[in-house]
Amino acid sequence: MKIINARVTFRSSPIHVLEKFTFKDVESAYESFRKHAGLKEFVILQTCNRVEIFGSTDDFSAEKIKKTWASLSGLDEIAFKENFEVEQDEQVFEHLLKLTSGLDSMVLGEEQILGQIKDSIAEAREVRASGEHLNTLFDKAIRIGTRVRNSTGISRGTISVGSMAVKLAEENIDDMKSKKILLIGTGEAATLVAKSLKKRDYSFFVTSRTMERSKAFAETVGGTPIEFEDVLDGFSNYDVLFVATIAPYFLVTYERIEQAMKDKKGMMILDLSNPRTVDEKVATIHGIKMMNLDQIAEMVDKNLRHRSSQRAGAEKIISEEMYVLRAHMKRLEVEPTVKEIFRDIDVRRVKELQKALSMLGEKDAEKIKIIVDLTKAVVEGIISEPMNNLRRASEHSDDELLKAASKLFDYKKKDA
Repeated sequence: MKIINARVTFRSSPIHVLEKFTFKDVESAYESFRKHAGLKEFVILQTCNRVEIFGSTDDFSAEKIKKTWASLSGLDEIAFKENFEVEQDEQVFEHLLKLTSGLDSMVLGEEQILGQIKDSIAEAREVRASGEHLNTLFDKAIRIGTRVRNSTGISRGTISVGSMAVKLAEENIDDMKSKKILLIGTGEAATLVAKSLKKRDYSFFVTSRTMERSKAFAETVGGTPIEFEDVLDGFSNYDVLFVATIAPYFLVTYERIEQAMKDKKGMMILDLSNPRTVDEKVATIHGIKMMNLDQIAEMVDKNLRHRSSQRAGAEKIISEEMYVLRAHMKRLEVEPTVKEIFRDIDVRRVKELQKALSMLGEKDAEKIKIIVDLTKAVVEGIISEPMNNLRRASEHSDDELLKAASKLFDYKKKDA
């Protein structure tokens, strides 16, 4: 049995590309993977930064997974060429531990992913897509990830440019939930802002050059999409403005904001663009509070230094736990053999017990119970130690002993 992971993430795909690989109907996706992907168990993990399939199979085919995925997302299989990653077994264990610990997130130590992983395995259990292998793997990964976070403090404190910008806005704006918030941009920095706003339960509007991209972004990350042209002529409608684009010119000009402030008392503008897309002269307009990327990044750097210093500790814990997790997952491989041996021996025990009771002509229920318990204890005493040795052999990948045990007990694996 192999444990596999197939994924498309922010590391190889910008968010507007990643969005094309998402499953709009997760319930339908589970049904399709069940029928066509050759997986015995599987879990779908889908966030704004990643779409991943975890699976267990004894007949792994990356092509089947790609084909099923492509049919669900409406993409040609060639679209997976530059974006698709596949790993197996121990690589998957380590990847999942890094996910639960926050080491593989866009923002080091990011907290939201742990909850998303918990939700994913819960949903897989609910639709009966996961089983013993993935339930065990995810439960242990969640426990280890929680331990890493608690032991190292890698999740403490605001860290990303986006979350720092939102925090600065909160510190400078009274009752921010009552304010109108606009986010311009749909790239990486905009994603971090949107995630932070959504986490704090702020409603906001989002816009970019095309309405199609704004809608895709809103569906994946959050926000209400609006037309770009409406924004440029309507800055007076907003109290807080996050600008995170890659435009090579000023989108937010002195003239536009000067006009907007004729009808307003105040506005906060946070420019996360590189190069800047808010005219620096805007800061001289009465009622404007403004911060640029350099100022925000300086504050982020202090927090980042703390989290980065915790990475080594987190990786050490993961390395230690990998040995235990690997052994536990290996042990699952021999459990069908152990259960079948116990089952076969118990069938023989019951058969011989019934013959003995018949020969004795015993009718006393209390005496029969004593005899039954005796036979169980004898069988348990004889077979338990060899079976525990078999489990330990599995943990240490002693394939020769496992093969010998199968032959010795004449165990033939039955189809599930």
